[in-house]
Amino acid sequence: MHQPLPLSTPNRNLVRLTIVRGITWTGFLGAIIFGIEVLGFQLHVMPVISVIIAMGLVNVATWWRLGRPRAVTDTEYLTHLLIDVAGLSMLFYYTGGSTNPFITYYLVPVTIAAATLPWRYAWVIAGASLASYTAMMLFYEPVPQLSNGFVGTGIRLHIVGMWINFGLSAGLVTFFIFKMAHALRRRDLTLSRTRETALRNEQVLAVATQAAGTAHELGTPLSTMAVLLSEMRQEAQDNPLLVEDIDLLRQQVDTCKARLQTLVANADRRRLAKPEIVAAETWLRDVLQRWLVLRPDVSHHIEIPGKRGTPLIATDTTLEQAIMNLLNNAADANPRDIAITLDWTQDDIIIDIRDHGPGVSMNIADQLGETFISTKSKGMGIGLFLTHATINRFGGGVSLYNHEEGGTLTEVKLPRASAGAPA
Repeated sequence: MHQPLPLSTPNRNLVRLTIVRGITWTGFLGAIIFGIEVLGFQLHVMPVISVIIAMGLVNVATWWRLGRPRAVTDTEYLTHLLIDVAGLSMLFYYTGGSTNPFITYYLVPVTIAAATLPWRYAWVIAGASLASYTAMMLFYEPVPQLSNGFVGTGIRLHIVGMWINFGLSAGLVTFFIFKMAHALRRRDLTLSRTRETALRNEQVLAVATQAAGTAHELGTPLSTMAVLLSEMRQEAQDNPLLVEDIDLLRQQVDTCKARLQTLVANADRRRLAKPEIVAAETWLRDVLQRWLVLRPDVSHHIEIPGKRGTPLIATDTTLEQAIMNLLNNAADANPRDIAITLDWTQDDIIIDIRDHGPGVSMNIADQLGETFISTKSKGMGIGLFLTHATINRFGGGVSLYNHEEGGTLTEVKLPRASAGAPA
């Protein structure tokens, strides 16, 4: 089975041209039958019908050709438009030439060529159409009824034909140009998103490179701090309160060292490419436990609805860090009574984090995570940026809302994983 062709390629343009050709020549056939049977046109029927049949066969051959994997070139597309001009010329020759009210239909292939072909090819179609129109002024078989006939209201038949031709031409040109413009807008949107993704990846890579270097540099001062805290603890044996504070500091230093070691260990891109499939509830509770070690000042509660089934999630350490960044933002806004909710649907896992802080200004809420924007007076916005990049890499998204009862509601959506998914 062939892959669908992009909307902006000549293949797709040829599909549209084939549709336009089918509508046009079906309309011409209907008009000729009506003219002969109802209005009594005196035509050479066989040549006229032969031209229409020939164009129908061209359309059938074009549909067959579109089923082939070979791409359509501009030269081939030009050939199809020249065939259309030639077919129109033969039809007009036997149906009154320039006196035929449909003669201005030559503008349709000219418009299509101008919208889809290179400059020189568009001029070829324009020149061929002008030459054909000129020839139809000199060489044609007249149809007296076109010039002298009247409809019931006294309006000349030629005028009515021009009106019908205008409606047909306007409809087909609008259809073709709209589809072309729609394809171009979709292409521009895709290119814009690709550029944004590339820029974000460059920024993430720059931050990751800096983080790796910083991780190595911080190892030495953290080790020094651990040694000094051990000595201070021995000297403060007689002061239990001071010993408790020193133990807390040592715990924080050990946590920092462990996180840095994990950061270095996970720098291997092959490990990041193979996320682990785990139960979402178990994973979230483990993340919260590690987060509470870093933020002992926080009070929180977690809510998990009693739904059937155990949702699975694909995770690695970067996703864990992303959720912890969001938890830290909530704790920085207000460390009291942070509500974490885990919910799920058939396709998604939803993690809501609600704080009771001042909320987020809506004029920057949509920009958070797109670049280094921070709501903190001393923040750089890197945490939110990396959080968005990480969750997007997992196929999810992050949304920020001002809760109706105050504070900020952060919603994280991640796709559910299946038990058979590759780890």
